[in-house]
Amino acid sequence: MHSLGGMLASLRTAAVFGIEACPVHVEVDVSFGLPGFTMVGLPDASVRESRDRVRAAIRNSGFEFPAHRVTVNLAPADVRKAGASFDLPIALGILAAQGVVERREITDCVLLGELSLDGSIHPTRGVLPIAAAARREGVAAILLPAPNAGEAAVVSGLKVYGVSSLAEAVQALNDPPALCAMPSPAPPECSGRLVADLADVRGQLLARRALEIASAGGHNLLLIGPPGAGKTMLARRLPGILPVLTFDEALEATAVHSVAGLLPRGAGLLTHRPFRAPHHTISDIALIGGGAQARPGEVSLAHHGVLFLDEMLEFTRHVLEVLRQPLEDGTVVIARAARTAVFPARFVLVGAMNPCPCGFATDPLRECRCTPQQVARYRGRLSGPLRDRLDLTVEVPALPVASLTAAAGGEPSSNVRGRVIAARHRQSERYANDLIRTNAELTPALTGPHCPLDAQAARLLDLAVGRMSLSARGYDRVLKVSRTIADLAGAGRIGADHIAEALQFRML
Repeated sequence: MHSLGGMLASLRTAAVFGIEACPVHVEVDVSFGLPGFTMVGLPDASVRESRDRVRAAIRNSGFEFPAHRVTVNLAPADVRKAGASFDLPIALGILAAQGVVERREITDCVLLGELSLDGSIHPTRGVLPIAAAARREGVAAILLPAPNAGEAAVVSGLKVYGVSSLAEAVQALNDPPALCAMPSPAPPECSGRLVADLADVRGQLLARRALEIASAGGHNLLLIGPPGAGKTMLARRLPGILPVLTFDEALEATAVHSVAGLLPRGAGLLTHRPFRAPHHTISDIALIGGGAQARPGEVSLAHHGVLFLDEMLEFTRHVLEVLRQPLEDGTVVIARAARTAVFPARFVLVGAMNPCPCGFATDPLRECRCTPQQVARYRGRLSGPLRDRLDLTVEVPALPVASLTAAAGGEPSSNVRGRVIAARHRQSERYANDLIRTNAELTPALTGPHCPLDAQAARLLDLAVGRMSLSARGYDRVLKVSRTIADLAGAGRIGADHIAEALQFRML
């Protein structure tokens, strides 16, 4: 295609915004005139710097860089482009305009990758959502760095070509049959022995029961106890009793980690549920997500897994308060002037806290020296609205030495997981037409038809509303927890004993 005495090439790549990807067309015009390299289409600094990387990579790969004016247009022009993944399509566009790449119009293949100065190709982030967007756009193939090929191959119906250098990419485009497409991997399977097993936990029967209920229904949990009682130990064993990730869940969780750039090199789908335990000095943006180029935060990285806040009351108040909306909606909306990004954030929140500033208020062996005012001020760091969103609150007492040295351990995680999987199976059958997965996701409109109460259970719940001053949200959450307890027991209707057990977890 001629343009003012020059040659023009058109290719296709993609940009990631949030966990969504949009197509970006790279048009390269090599025209006669004074030498220069111009880039238009709202490129940011990382994209503008690609001019030097592309020039060096082309020359060090044995090709000639044009001695004429080069103009690169990244369309659409009203969307800001960021990241180094545009290096490879820009370099191939220049080579296509010169005739080195025989096809000047390459719109049936998505190209992405970061170039090194020697022409090698580095892996990039966000490959999984880009591959999914390419399939939705009807693109036939994707050419990308070899370490990212396993991630892109997860998307069926798309030919995936992994290359390691610019020269190999040119050869692949000139002779596609010479490069074998990577086959789609099999669905993930849980493999390997669980490192953190509930069998290691001595005693703490009430806390173990709370973990089981939280896993079965996807409920949020707060553990309160003195230092060394086992709160962190219990929380770190929660992923071991959660069901294995389904293919759809693994796809969603992997996409978030891909956008964040946290997938190991050569990795495909995640095979284990995420467990995130940020330090209490974390900022609100790091927890919830955001930044100039919106990135997922810890709540999204914990999607379909566990977010553990150890020493929960040491987190600053405004950091904790940003958890309200994702706990309620299961999503995070990052609004900026130019674009709004939506990240998934459906996780099980586990918080651990001491009963007082010194931590020994409930310890029978160590004396607490905190005043009532200090204790009230300390517990006041957890606001009422956030506390209302925690379905289960359980005290974790300090254990006597005799319990710690007992030869027999607790029930292993495999046994508990079996009951959790059975309860989750009942929920999946019940909510097959409601687009939800667990009892924790029940909306007020769905609690009525899916949470039937017998007469005695209804009377007990009505009495508890008055005695415990339950809010409307608290009432709904007691129903949801009761529904989970009934599922663990294999009961179709919620009974008074299920209500009573759910209420005891809201009395602290």
